[in-house]
Amino acid sequence: MNCALLTVAIRYEHDVVLTRQRARQVAALAGFDRHDQVRIATAVSEIARNAFRYAKGATAAFSLVPGPPTLLEVRMHDQGPGIPNLKQVLDGQYKSSTGLGLGILGAKRLMDEFEIESSPAGTTVVCGKYLPKRASSPDPSLIAAQLASQAPHDPFEEIQRQNQELLATLDQVQRQKSELSQLNRELEDTNRGVVALYAELDERADYLRRASDLKSQFLSNMTHEFRTPLNSITSLSRLLLDRTDGDLTAEQEKQVRFIQKAVNGLSDLVDDLLDLAKVEAGKLSIRPTEFMVQDLFGALRGMLRPLLAHNSAVTLVFEDPGELGTIHTDESKVSQILRNLISNALKFTERGEVKVGATEVTPGWVEFVVTDTGIGIESADHDRIFQEFIQVEGEHQKGKRGTGLGLPLSRKLAELLGGTLAVDSKRGCGSKFVLDLPRVYTGPAEAQGWEEVIPELDPERLPVLFIEDNAETQFIYGKFLQGTRFQSVPARSLQQARWHLNRIRPVAVVLDVLLGQGNSWDFLTELKRNDSTREIPVLVITVVENQRKALALGADAFHAKPVTRDWLLSELERINPSREDEVLVVDDDEAARYVLGNVLRHSSTRVIEAASGAEALALARQRRPEAVFLDLMMPGMSGFEVLDALQADPVTRNIPVIIHTAKPLTQQDRTRLRGRVLTVLQKTRSDRESSSRMAKEALAEARRVTSSRKQEQRM
Repeated sequence: MNCALLTVAIRYEHDVVLTRQRARQVAALAGFDRHDQVRIATAVSEIARNAFRYAKGATAAFSLVPGPPTLLEVRMHDQGPGIPNLKQVLDGQYKSSTGLGLGILGAKRLMDEFEIESSPAGTTVVCGKYLPKRASSPDPSLIAAQLASQAPHDPFEEIQRQNQELLATLDQVQRQKSELSQLNRELEDTNRGVVALYAELDERADYLRRASDLKSQFLSNMTHEFRTPLNSITSLSRLLLDRTDGDLTAEQEKQVRFIQKAVNGLSDLVDDLLDLAKVEAGKLSIRPTEFMVQDLFGALRGMLRPLLAHNSAVTLVFEDPGELGTIHTDESKVSQILRNLISNALKFTERGEVKVGATEVTPGWVEFVVTDTGIGIESADHDRIFQEFIQVEGEHQKGKRGTGLGLPLSRKLAELLGGTLAVDSKRGCGSKFVLDLPRVYTGPAEAQGWEEVIPELDPERLPVLFIEDNAETQFIYGKFLQGTRFQSVPARSLQQARWHLNRIRPVAVVLDVLLGQGNSWDFLTELKRNDSTREIPVLVITVVENQRKALALGADAFHAKPVTRDWLLSELERINPSREDEVLVVDDDEAARYVLGNVLRHSSTRVIEAASGAEALALARQRRPEAVFLDLMMPGMSGFEVLDALQADPVTRNIPVIIHTAKPLTQQDRTRLRGRVLTVLQKTRSDRESSSRMAKEALAEARRVTSSRKQEQRM
């Protein structure tokens, strides 16, 4: 049952200000903080202002609705003409010169509950805000008595208070702007963390083994390379739907679309699965590189920042390693160990801090220490936590369970790097994990090599160098270029890429910045600084969303994986334009343009497309194509009107026109077209091979006509 607190009658304009004052007083007595008081007062003021302006008055009743949680409810009722466009107002679609609707929408956003009923007999608005959990249960009778004893302030005082609130809000916006600037400065750390993470994910594809039993097979499937086959399946399904290798039956297309839909759904789950897939199956290879501890900490700071967003009571501190210098070991595996330790510390620390540091306690050895103020671990469980699939049971585990593989895998990685991983912890006193590693890794490292064999190049096609270490992706790129004037030159490492660049000059380089070895960002910089390669266009295609950095380093285009065939070909055509054998396809149906364009591209023809008559006329005048394939049935300007305009313009009147339409031609249509077009092709789905042959024959005839006209002009 509602507990009434106060009723305010709104008859005059100053009553609107009075209602705002009373709303703030009620909110303060109910236990709301200053910001919520301003929100409630502003929302009530807006509703009151609307009621006075459009209904000439109203009553505002304040009450408490028992919970949990308890709700402060405001009921505003008027006897005005109602709101005729209420649904449009609530949807934000109603436009009014008087501002009707803006106040309602603004009030709705500020409150937790909001209902409105309107009819010609009047309008009732019921809105409310839940009391904060920290507030004690208010006494309605005490609040009502206090309100009765508090006289309303002068309206000018209320205006002054509003101005103060506005100044406070502006000050808060300025602080948020400063915080945003700080966040932008931290993006470099975040980017390097993402790059390091995905480099590690791609590395896992080389380590799959243990196929002897069901357990090993399951663990092998849960590797960090999960994303790459998903991208491959997505791209391959697109190839099938694009009919790159032939047409599909309706049933086959339905099945491929089911596959594509399933893969898209699975892609959304990959991020969660990667957190669980902690096991590396197969032989682990060490790839030592030289790196700075400061850079490693910067990458980890950016990588782990999202975990802190869920618990503002925990602070992650990276201590300055000082003059520690460089370390020569496998950076990705050191990063993986520390990431597991820090993630666990953040997971089981409800408040306080997680601290990460590095020092050289013993000459030649670096000690990484991760300490936290969390729940701690019983001494009896110190050895158990490093056993696979073992998790310590307890109340603290609720809602925080993992795979039980992070710590066992971290210790195994530490041992492979020639070091140790130990824990020092007591229940209720936090934990301290110590990773000791030799400054210089001296164990066996993976040997890298490849057979220097340049692919056989077609002198009639343009070479494109694809720098990509994933075999499936290289296969897809090769399929993308089938039937085009471009040919693929694959390179699975930067070493191979440099070898190719010393022997051929590609018309473009397609670069993945996340290769198993080498810094591809540095390679991009190297390409653009070298006099012999700086003019070669570079397209960056990768899983890391960092378009700004790619373009800043000199890339000509950027696309996140997976990439489509249409995008790749359009970019290659853009940077390697060809004005020979160019054909204009004019059709408002995108699918029809694609099907016909695909047929013509297999005839070594550059296809440009227009979706309307106006666009077709502009392209024809600008590009002067070899021929125009024209649909007759188009909205706006019909194909007949396009034909008339083409032949009325001296620039385009000699371009051969081929009608490609699904419209059954009448005798009048045939008469109108006679002598003005080369031929008429009917769109058909029943015989694709015959349709393709007829389109190619029509194009060949158009070329003969164009060639004859050029010879006549020369004579």
